[in-house]
Order: sequence, then structure tokens, then C-alpha cells
Amino acid sequence: MTAPQPLSAPLSEFVAGTRYEDLPAQTIHMAKRCLLDAIGVSLAASGLGEGCRAFIDLAMEQGGRPTCTVFGMDQRVPVEAAAFCNGALAHAMDYEDAHDGTLLHPNAQSIPAALAIAEALGPATGRDLISAIAVGCEVAVRMGLALRASMSDYGWYPPPILAAFGATAAASRLLHLGARQTRDALSLTLCQATCSGEIKYSPDSVMRAVRDAFGARAAVTSALLAARGVTGFDLPLEGQAGFFAMFARGAYEPSAILRDLGRSFEIDNISLKPWPSCRGTHAAIQGIVELRAEHGLPSTDVQRIELHGGRILRMLDEPLATKRHPATAIDAKFSLPFVCASALIHGRVTIDSFSAAALQAPETLRIAQKVSLVVDQDLPENSIGTKIVIATCRGTRHELDVSFPLGHPRNPMTEDASIGKFMDCARYAANPTDESLARRISEIVLRLELLEDVGSQLMPLLRGG
Repeated sequence: MTAPQPLSAPLSEFVAGTRYEDLPAQTIHMAKRCLLDAIGVSLAASGLGEGCRAFIDLAMEQGGRPTCTVFGMDQRVPVEAAAFCNGALAHAMDYEDAHDGTLLHPNAQSIPAALAIAEALGPATGRDLISAIAVGCEVAVRMGLALRASMSDYGWYPPPILAAFGATAAASRLLHLGARQTRDALSLTLCQATCSGEIKYSPDSVMRAVRDAFGARAAVTSALLAARGVTGFDLPLEGQAGFFAMFARGAYEPSAILRDLGRSFEIDNISLKPWPSCRGTHAAIQGIVELRAEHGLPSTDVQRIELHGGRILRMLDEPLATKRHPATAIDAKFSLPFVCASALIHGRVTIDSFSAAALQAPETLRIAQKVSLVVDQDLPENSIGTKIVIATCRGTRHELDVSFPLGHPRNPMTEDASIGKFMDCARYAANPTDESLARRISEIVLRLELLEDVGSQLMPLLRGG
């Protein structure tokens, strides 16, 4: 039997050896923008996120050394609990950044894990944190790019599983683990990271919102145990029972992990979200908003809205009855009919579009019945580009094709727009963050490389109030 091409060792060496000085300017800039974005959406989730409070209450009841901040709250909890709580917040608004090429949210676990380590076990400099975020994103995305089989076909839900390995890399980097210890940490995460694909078929569940709590905590646990000498596997990724054998039946391409490793960084290809819903809905939102602005299109005149896109969009349209009348905010954020109806009626999709009242708005639910999806089998399976067709009762027809929705590296949000998003999100925190404090946080994060100690200079500000 031919030995597999080494992956675990070179990837661990990359994580352990990457320094701030090795990062291109664009990578540094994107790491800071991703951090600001993650803090903002987590602050909003502390006040609005479905299911999140239970994670925080559990952490508080279990006690331990209160060393770390929970975003938007006065509570302080132990290091693993902080990753657990803030991991639950990270995706709860479905507003955090995304990697369109792999359909991942690679920073949703890396940033909570890294900040917990930085605060509890620092001092960690801003440059240390930037490096950790960059390598964490790199590991998660490259593992996703290497897949040549769909994990979903075998019953898994890929985003939180892959993100857990990125978070482990970020935590290991902040703990200054060597390459062998980093490989141990990845091995320990292999023993913990999981998420069932059943998450897609239970619309009343909030698991889709809080899923990243488990991987963020696992990452911190793995890195801390590796630092204490717990040994893992020699080949946690490429071994005969390693990650790719377990989750993809051995169907992977090693070159996707190794090619230009340390020279190009996938965080440069991250999309920042302009709307608080699944990234797969964004092309449709953009198209409807633009067509509405150009042609007026009162909701009373719309006969049907037809969307044409790739097979991945099915999960945002099925089962159709549920998607047309979602029961929870997180399910509404994964509903093409609901978000398209909101965009048509209001000309925008905001955090308030998913309030309890908004979920029951009669006009939104009426228009949602008029939205349908046509799957184009010729498109790549993971394509999130969408053609929008709106037919009116007057017999007119309006079309727009959106290949790269706003936020994509080819159609990026401006830095001012990112700051505006952060400022808006901060208002919804459990401890509402006023405009002055929110602006101060954004200024600090966007000059993160100047911080000597993230734990004392940034984290106290994230409690809000």
C-alpha cells in the first residue's frame, strides 16, 4: 500500500512557524476586518441569539476561574467556557464572514478560541492574534478545498467540523506550540469534532445557530492538553483512519493543502456579509433590492419571483412549506422565500427582519408563497450566484444575474461599511454598546498590531455597557 503524501506534519509546521512578519499586508488587513466583524455579530447575538443564553447560564453554573469575557455581558468565565459561550454567539445571527469557495465560516470558531486563549493565558500581542486568525482560517479553508467528496453525502455537516481544526490551529499558535504539539492538538480535535447533517432537516431546532460552540471549546481543550504533553496521532489528517478517511472516504487532493502554503492566504478570499442571513441567499437579496430600486415593484404587483441557481441552494428552499413560513429566526435566515419577500417589501434585509413579529408579518408570508427556485444542473454544485426573475401582474418581466454578491472579494464591502455594520450590531448587545465605545473598539481592532496585550487592552471593552 502506497504511503499517503505527508500533510499533518507540513501543515503543523506552517501553523507553528508562521509569524506576523510572514504575512502579506492584505492578509493582515483582512484578519483585522474579520476580527471586527466577528466581535460585532457576537455582540448582537448576546442580546438576540436564539439558544445562546443557555450556554452562558451553563458555564456560569459550572463555575471555575473567571478569567475570560463573554461578549456583551458582565459575566466572566473560565477559558474553555469562554470559547464555548462566544462560539455559541459566533454564528447565531448568521451574519459572520464566509468563504464562498468552500461555503465555510472558518473564523466562527477560530476567533472565540483565540480570544479566550489570549485573555486567559497571555499576554498576547495584537500581532500574535493576527497571526493566529490568519493560520486558523488557512487550515480550515485548505482542508475544505482539499475535499473531493461531499461530507454531506455521508451524513456530516461540514462547516462546524472543518472550522474546529482551524480553531485548533489558532489556539495552538497563540500558545506557541511547536509543530509536534500542534499535530497532537489536531489529533485531539479529530476525537471531538462532529456535527450531524440532520441539522438541515429539523427546522424548529436552534442547533444551526449555536453549532460553533462545541468546536470552539474542543479547539481550546485540544491545544491546552497538547501543551501539557498529551500525545496524539502521527497522521491525524492523511492517516488510514484520519480526517479524510473518516469524513470523505479518502477522497481528497493533497496539493490543495500544500500548494503555496505560507505564501498565499485564504483569508484574503473571505467575504464579509452585508445582510444577516445565509450567504447562499445574498445574490437573491442583492438582485431583488437592485431590481426594486430600478423598477419600483410594489409587492401588490408581483406575480412571482423565480430564482435560478446551483444545487447548493436547495437547502435554502426545501422543504418548501417550512421555508415559506419559517418557525425560528435561524431557519428564516436559511430561507430563500422569506428573505426574498423581506427584500422586496422593504428594500433591505436587516437584523430586525428576523424578529418574532417579522416572522409572522402577513405580507412577508404572502410574498414568500410566490418565490420558487429552479436548479440549474449545469452550474457547479456549490455556486451561490443566482439569476433573479420577477414577473409582475401587469405582464412585465425583470431579470438580473448576480454572480458575485456584495461582500465577495470581487465585489467587496468598503471598510466604512464594515465599521457601520459593527456599530449597528453593537447596539443589540445584552449590555448595549453605545456609539462612543463601539467606535473606540473599531479603532483599536483596526490598529490591532499596536496592542501589547489583547487581554487587558481589548477584551474588557467587549463586555459592553
